[in-house]
Amino acid sequence: MAEVRYVAIGDSFTEGVGDVLPDGRERGWADLVAQGWATASGRSISYANLAIRGKLAWPIVEQQLEPALALRPTHLSFNGGGNDMLRPRTDPEHIADAFSRVLRRCDEEGVTLILLSGANPSGQLPMGPLVQKRGDLLSEAVLRRIEDRPDVVRALNWPDRELARAPYWSEDRLHMNASGHHRVAARVLHALGLEPDPTWWSPTELAAAGPAGLAYYRQFVGPWVRRRVTRTSSGDGRAAKYPDWVERTPQA
Repeated sequence: MAEVRYVAIGDSFTEGVGDVLPDGRERGWADLVAQGWATASGRSISYANLAIRGKLAWPIVEQQLEPALALRPTHLSFNGGGNDMLRPRTDPEHIADAFSRVLRRCDEEGVTLILLSGANPSGQLPMGPLVQKRGDLLSEAVLRRIEDRPDVVRALNWPDRELARAPYWSEDRLHMNASGHHRVAARVLHALGLEPDPTWWSPTELAAAGPAGLAYYRQFVGPWVRRRVTRTSSGDGRAAKYPDWVERTPQA
């Protein structure tokens, strides 16, 4: 079996925001995939994660893609567009063009692309119907670009109605909790032809009850609005958590 070198690029979805470990570190589905891949295959793999929260789709491509390819991976996962969908003016076709760029560069470098759609948070969000509509349009635009590419590994989470349920989401209603990240990781491993831990498909614990009403807006919506007004990002000043290879070994 050939050596696996897996690198992930993206935003908070891929960075792992919402899946908080007891020591305060954030894990996420990509970390789980790397460990699950090593365990399911019985071989160590190399893993890097360049994702940074708050990034729009094109800045992900412009800032993370070439450094990721410079690592000479065998596999690269990409997701983006979640932050774009929350902005006033969003062009799904322009976002989908970013996916086309990633695919083209992976083809040129001989890298297998693992393409993900994000989970659907619209059922919990104040602007849910708008997010749903934009997400549907983006999913359609991206799928048109890969419809003749069976070699692209597809882990499509947007249409997963189970994953859209509240037990998979954190208190901010925008990021998945540990159960959500485990379900996404299970889908990626399944798309790779591997068997994930069967418990990853379902919630492993009750979701914490988050703030409601005005308390929710003060704690989560207000800071988001302030960042838009000041043109700042939650990812400003943050570095990638695994900018170079780390080894993941099989676990019992």
